[in-house]
Amino acid sequence: MDLSIVVPVYNEVESLPRLHEALCAALQNLQRSWEVIYVDDGSRDGSVAILEQLAAADASHVCVVLFRRNFGQTTAIAAGIDHACGDVITFLDADLQNDPADIPMLLEKLDDGYDVVSGWRKDREDNALTRNLPSHMANWLISNVTGVHLHDYGCTLKAYRREVITGFRLYGEMHRFIPVYANSVGAKILEVPVRHHARQFGKSKYGLERTLKVVLDLIAVQFLTRYSAKPIYLFGGGGIAMFAAGFLGLFFLVVRKLILQVDILTSPIFIISVLLALMGFQSILMGLIAELLVRTYHESQQKATYTVKKVIRATGK
Repeated sequence: MDLSIVVPVYNEVESLPRLHEALCAALQNLQRSWEVIYVDDGSRDGSVAILEQLAAADASHVCVVLFRRNFGQTTAIAAGIDHACGDVITFLDADLQNDPADIPMLLEKLDDGYDVVSGWRKDREDNALTRNLPSHMANWLISNVTGVHLHDYGCTLKAYRREVITGFRLYGEMHRFIPVYANSVGAKILEVPVRHHARQFGKSKYGLERTLKVVLDLIAVQFLTRYSAKPIYLFGGGGIAMFAAGFLGLFFLVVRKLILQVDILTSPIFIISVLLALMGFQSILMGLIAELLVRTYHESQQKATYTVKKVIRATGK
């Protein structure tokens, strides 16, 4: 299979027939084999019946994965990846705001040598205050913290080579951070403007409360991508800094005692310095324990600490 389209679905009964029609129109002229994987995330509006009809009518191209209950968009995308057979995996929203006609353009960019092609809703048709503004803030924060600069992390329309997104598991709201994971294994990333349409049916499933989840997931992603192999750098670095601050505080008190004859034990600086030294020592110990856990994780699963793009071997050896 050349191409897999993963579409998370949650209460999109009115959009699904039109979406599938648009997908078929966009993909039928491609010189590639393709499939569409609809992952129903516990819909309650009749979406399941529509998906069953689509699967029966187009069995050669449609795969439907049904969840027992609502697990969230990230879990739906993870399930789509698990069931995808294509060498290229593309994600698409089911609400008709992403345009399937943009998929061939994403594939052309992949053919130019990129591993990830990310859609950018440059002219976004959403509420400026409740959707666009928080999105701009989140994109700025993620780009500057991770170093992977994209205008639109929240755009679902993205295309990936399979090998750059199958070495990790997705949790929480982490589907938006897939480009960060891909970058951590050396993926070549390109962002291109894509069309975005106003919602025709139903209502958005997300609100402002999602921003807090994104911030917390960003912290987790930074730890997993930068320090999962060497956690001692994080815990040990912070521990050394706190231990050094505590030592300097105690040194200051000793010098002040020798010069000005000021009592050491009655100063609040003494308590703060001792606490910092103890916390620093504990942080270093936590780093060592984390190192043992990481080694156990990799060795027990025989999980490599590297990723291979290609192996070139001369024949006849």
